[in-house]
Amino acid sequence: MVQDWQAKADAKRQAILDSIPEKWRLSSVPSAQDQKDVTGPYIQQFLDPKEIEITETDAVGIAKQTASGAWSAVAVAEAFCHRASLAHQLVNCLHETFFDAALADAKALDAYLAEHKRPKGPLHGVPVSLKDQFHVKNVDTSMGYVGWIDTFEGKPDDPRKGKYESEMVRELRNLGAILYCKTSVPHTLMSGETVNNIIGYTWNPKNRNLTCGGSSGGEGALIGLKGSPVGFGTDIGGSIRIPAAFNGLYGIRPSSGRLPYEGMANSMDGQNSILSVVGPLGSTAGAVRLAVRSILSQSPHLYDPMVVDMPWRDAEEQAVFDMAKAVSGKGPLAFGVMKGDGVVNPDPPVLRAIDLVAAAVQKAGHKVIEWKPPSHEKMLKWIFKTWTYDGGKDVHDAFGLSGETVAAQVAMSYGREAREQFKASDIAATNVEQRQSKKEYLDYWNSTAELTGTGRSVDGLIAPLAPYPAARPEGYKYYGFSAWVNGLDLTAAVVPVTLADKSIDKYPEGYEPVSEHDKVVFEDYDAEIYDGAHVSVQIVGRRFTEEKMLAIAEYVGGLLA
Repeated sequence: MVQDWQAKADAKRQAILDSIPEKWRLSSVPSAQDQKDVTGPYIQQFLDPKEIEITETDAVGIAKQTASGAWSAVAVAEAFCHRASLAHQLVNCLHETFFDAALADAKALDAYLAEHKRPKGPLHGVPVSLKDQFHVKNVDTSMGYVGWIDTFEGKPDDPRKGKYESEMVRELRNLGAILYCKTSVPHTLMSGETVNNIIGYTWNPKNRNLTCGGSSGGEGALIGLKGSPVGFGTDIGGSIRIPAAFNGLYGIRPSSGRLPYEGMANSMDGQNSILSVVGPLGSTAGAVRLAVRSILSQSPHLYDPMVVDMPWRDAEEQAVFDMAKAVSGKGPLAFGVMKGDGVVNPDPPVLRAIDLVAAAVQKAGHKVIEWKPPSHEKMLKWIFKTWTYDGGKDVHDAFGLSGETVAAQVAMSYGREAREQFKASDIAATNVEQRQSKKEYLDYWNSTAELTGTGRSVDGLIAPLAPYPAARPEGYKYYGFSAWVNGLDLTAAVVPVTLADKSIDKYPEGYEPVSEHDKVVFEDYDAEIYDGAHVSVQIVGRRFTEEKMLAIAEYVGGLLA
């Protein structure tokens, strides 16, 4: 059995490499010690000037060029297929490539523009990468499981195999997007690091000693290397925001029911206390906004029964910019600032990033208050229960299809075999706790209106997304900073802030950890290893405030530039 699954994984890994055209293969890849950072000038050396220009333009800029015909969709697709191929060889970020299909679609888009004198949609000719949960016709979906290779979600004879497409894939095609690759995930999807037995470990391109994040880690690494201008991941405990933060990107965790999840592969399907949500990551806030607005233009509520009827709201977005400029008496904005959650304090680079953001918004004339919410420690206890309602049966059944080894990062939460399942009454009790927490937090948020001086409660909360700039392998052990947002189903956007600096990012002399979890984070910190890594924050808003949070993210990002 061991030999069988290893041979199958090896063959799949080789097939991914073999799908890269010979002309794009690297003769060798340096070690992380010899070349820690493979972004920027390093990857550019393998590209011609036009490819660099195309791939270093954000999704908004690409859409303008392809819609006008200034750039052909074929030229754009070829450039990103090339850069994605390089990215995979450098950091192991792809599960599937379908470049020939992408180039055929691009050719058809060019023909459409020539015939109709208009773009097919707002994403005409824009390459979009997808986390390996999306079903795409004639493309495998392994989700990192060896036992899922060449099957439909582990079922070899399912008639949907090779034919079925997720709802969002259909919508992206309608919008004119070019789909060309699917990106790596940790098997189970339940880890802040991306590792599986098929492609191994996906590294952080800015610092290849560190993780790219997870579970949408391949998306983060690929977009970080500009092998994609925008892509879609999913988030049940931080899985969009962690890779966005670790790779210096913008990303958004929308509230559940805003964007369509219909027809995607998943772990623990049917666990409905905390739903996984789908959302975009991109190199700019504008790219993320374009992706969300475009999908909403497809009326996804008509095709996914879990999606609410809520088109893009220009007024919500405009209100932020009016407050930012104090237009018509509106403004200023008000922010809460949370530096720790009572369980863990972030590493020095993350604390510095929070301070930088708070100082920038204050300098611009906005209000800042300290965030003193209800107990996060109490809330996290019920949140973490939801991930193991079935005792790990779903994920261990998937492992059992091949007999493959469970990665240490996943075994941390799910062990090496399934455990006792929750009773229905236990799940009901957890759902009651969730409802109570939502009400308690809502009341607290409302109460901040008395402190902001604006007559309104805070518009957004500046908070850490993870304790680390980016974790070391097997070092991501605390999810409290991201998971509480999922538990309360709030909207949160990631904003890149700075880079870790070993000369200034140091714990104060005599620092005393506030808990055992904090002690683990503190003792793992190494300023030398983290030096140069991306450092980001999340800005959290109320439920269904996607337009508002993207506008705030864009505005705050501009203040930091």
